[in-house]
Amino acid sequence: MAGKVFVTGSAGFIGFHLSQRLLSEGWQVLGLDGMSDYYDVRLKLRRHAMLAQNPGFRAVEGLLETPGLVRGLVDDFRPDVIVHLAAQAGVRYSIDAPRSYVDANLVGTFEVLEAARACPPRHMLLASTSSVFGANELMPYAETHKADHQMSFYAATKKATEAMAHSYAHLYALPTTMFRFFTVYGPWGRPDMALFKFTKAILSGEAIDVYNHGDMRRDFTYIDDLVEGIVRLIAAVPGANPVGESDSLSPVAPWRVVNIGNGAPVQLMDFVAAIEAATGREAHKNMLPMQPGDVPATWADATLIESLIGPLPRTDIRDGVRSFVAWYRDYYGV
Repeated sequence: MAGKVFVTGSAGFIGFHLSQRLLSEGWQVLGLDGMSDYYDVRLKLRRHAMLAQNPGFRAVEGLLETPGLVRGLVDDFRPDVIVHLAAQAGVRYSIDAPRSYVDANLVGTFEVLEAARACPPRHMLLASTSSVFGANELMPYAETHKADHQMSFYAATKKATEAMAHSYAHLYALPTTMFRFFTVYGPWGRPDMALFKFTKAILSGEAIDVYNHGDMRRDFTYIDDLVEGIVRLIAAVPGANPVGESDSLSPVAPWRVVNIGNGAPVQLMDFVAAIEAATGREAHKNMLPMQPGDVPATWADATLIESLIGPLPRTDIRDGVRSFVAWYRDYYGV
């Protein structure tokens, strides 16, 4: 089914891995990335450089929210599929720099939607987050659960993009799938995420900050498992008929939201133990209270995604962490 795909955030953690996978399957990939300095730009540049080794990849550097930039690229490239991953990420950073979330997540997504309206793809897929479930304590999180009480501005902007995309899907008959990601990790991961920070600190002999005194659970999703889900969902174009009672398919638009998670929450201290095992070192721990905007647990209900595309691989947390630590040691020479 290979064709042309436009990937926003192609130098990001998920965008890089997805682009690699699509290129390996014969897709032509046009990647756009703003190269923001939210974390080390050298890591992003290295990812793009690796993708550029494949002649099927073309990179454009520019801010998503630049008026008309995305529209011009889409008009010229005419993609069969758009995968919109670019965003200002981070729960805690959204407290310090909320304007960047308005610009990248709201205005940037508007630019993508306008481009898709003018040049409709076969399928448009956009990244959301499990953080939209917010104060909902009913777990595992199902796509049909209420997600009305976001606890961070980051989550609020991502919930807004779900609503924006739904309106465009309804008004312009744009087949649209929203992803809700659950704590993605793996090689080439983001330096602001816990696995990267913990590994760096442990290998440097520094203490790690453990929030809520370690009483937290996350549905850690290994990057290869996530990418497998996205690639399979490209062919699962929303239509008029739901696949079952668990389907989040809109009654008025070719639009649905889909969880992509491992479906098995891991205790934070077990996660730390996996890093200790992979590094061969014990972590010095600063036990701290919960951070503003954070939630104590996430857990994905995988019923819908499995109804759409079948069972996904579920990499064991110890294997996934071991792969990340091996990459980290090799990349940083430690």
